[in-house]
Amino acid sequence: MKVVDFLKHKREILAQHPFELKDWLSPAIRDYWREFQQKAHLHPLLGRVLDLQAEQQLLRRQGAAQAQAVNSQPVLTEENPVELSGEAASLYAELQARIGEETHVGEWLQVSQPLIDRFASVTGDHQWIHTDPERAAAESPFKTTIAHGFLTLALLPQLTGSVDEATPEFPSARMVVNFGLEQVRFPYPIKVDSNIRARTKLSRVTPIKGGLELLKEIKIEIEGIRRPGCVIESLTRIYF
Repeated sequence: MKVVDFLKHKREILAQHPFELKDWLSPAIRDYWREFQQKAHLHPLLGRVLDLQAEQQLLRRQGAAQAQAVNSQPVLTEENPVELSGEAASLYAELQARIGEETHVGEWLQVSQPLIDRFASVTGDHQWIHTDPERAAAESPFKTTIAHGFLTLALLPQLTGSVDEATPEFPSARMVVNFGLEQVRFPYPIKVDSNIRARTKLSRVTPIKGGLELLKEIKIEIEGIRRPGCVIESLTRIYF
């Protein structure tokens, strides 16, 4: 079915079942549902606005489903749940009980100037706030060089211990991959020669085809500093 025909069909259904429209509305508009419902009868334009809201919600949901299909990932719905078995099912039950817990505290790592310089050489980012200690001391508000934000992200495998083959985090897994980042913030600069470590909290566990998807909140702690140097929401996929 074409998108236009799909939307037309859905709009006809919504016209017959107006209360279903409320479920498609964003929370902000849903709070004023009664007022909109009354005014829609007085002003046809408002009724059209509600139709557009519903259409936009449909498009977003359809786009998400198409994206999952392109990536060969199952569409997670109540009608099409992902069933787990074996090691995946056991690990899912174990991790579900640990949601909200701090699952890992890493070792301290010193961010030295040679480390910063090597990262600058690899990435081509030689901005003086990172690589020129003399100028940074004279002109930077931090009075010294600071680590690249992307260097902090690049250090995540080491800081979280996820690349230690001697003691893997998930020994029964066939493969563990970095699937991406939901959100990244750098609340405080990491100055040269600072010691940093990662503190990891498990936020969500989702069944996927062939395994599990984990959402972790990782905070990069700076020794002696109250604020974190980085806060990351990281997605990891585990395959069995």
